[in-house]
Amino acid sequence: MLTLTNQQARRFILLKQGLLGEHKFTGKQGALEYIRQAGCIQFDPVDVCGKMAELTLQSRVKGFTKKQLDELLYKDRALFDYPDKQLSIIPTENWAYYHRYREAARAGGKKFEGLAELERQAKEYIEANGAVSANELPLSGKMHWHSHIHWSGDWGGESNISRSVLEQLYSTGELVIHHKKGSRKYYDLASRYIPAEILNAPEPLPEDYEHQKWRILHRIGAAGLIWDRPSGFWNNVWGLTTEARHHIFRELTKDETISELNVEGLKYTLYYLTADAPLLEAAISELKTKPRCELIAPLDPFLWDKELVRAIFGFDYSWEIYTPADKRKYGAYVLPLLYGDRFVGRVEAINERKAKTLVVKNIWYEDGIRQTKSLASAVDKCIGRFAKFNECDGVTSHE
Repeated sequence: MLTLTNQQARRFILLKQGLLGEHKFTGKQGALEYIRQAGCIQFDPVDVCGKMAELTLQSRVKGFTKKQLDELLYKDRALFDYPDKQLSIIPTENWAYYHRYREAARAGGKKFEGLAELERQAKEYIEANGAVSANELPLSGKMHWHSHIHWSGDWGGESNISRSVLEQLYSTGELVIHHKKGSRKYYDLASRYIPAEILNAPEPLPEDYEHQKWRILHRIGAAGLIWDRPSGFWNNVWGLTTEARHHIFRELTKDETISELNVEGLKYTLYYLTADAPLLEAAISELKTKPRCELIAPLDPFLWDKELVRAIFGFDYSWEIYTPADKRKYGAYVLPLLYGDRFVGRVEAINERKAKTLVVKNIWYEDGIRQTKSLASAVDKCIGRFAKFNECDGVTSHE
């Protein structure tokens, strides 16, 4: 079995991610190609210096703009919003693979008294009036409702009726998000935007095991290197037991869809897509790559397994947005800072929109990182690009 040095493993992961050397992904098409590779990217509505999905793409897609993602979602309809790795953005071509989730949402909805009639009224209103937000749908009051496929709703109390009904119809795939204004979602009929051959396609993998295998392959595509252990990569892969996971890894290895390797100092076997062998050869070669400096999203796919990142990159990262202020080690919204094949620090930045200024509150460098002139220059250029991505005219440091 092939054994890599720690640096070779880092290089392979970053080459796969498009974060090392020349850009692998460019422009709007590159953003779509990366999301296809990863299977999905996570969405989060918080916008301190860019929303989560935008942050994920800006670090690896040359020339990426926020408008490009909006167009891919709501104009081109090449992507759609739906739960996968929590709330996610997914290629529309994979719509049929989420059939079981829509069916689960439909079955769960039957448990709520009066919901079916409210759904009928909402669909009739949208049919006649077009895209609508929860604030505009003329259904008032509260009801007991929660989603059966993600965390929307109130498990113990009551929720706003219009929001509950729209979220339920979104969960069942009868509505899609038409567009967003800030964090407000506007919904419309899926049949108006998803081609019939995709919308009505049958479940491609009706057996749970085959569906889990498909999900695991996507997770390996998102990771680059992965292990057959408990991991954040398995979040929301329904019904995936340890035994089933082991069996899937053995089967995929036997048919050579994935391959095994070791990394010096790690006691666990790692796996990669066999089709990525050329990238592996490039990682092992002594070919020099120009170091890039990038700010990484807190929920970036290659950070989904914090233990694996710690083992290979020696970087211990936690997104502290939900950590009480007095217990934070760094800050509420801190982005890992990548330079070359190492994490060299973390940056806390805020987009002050009224002033059109990116305020850099703090930069913390990792222990042992030499703060050279070349590193300082790379970080300055990275932050300058990040300000441009956030449509800021300038950068200031927190006084």
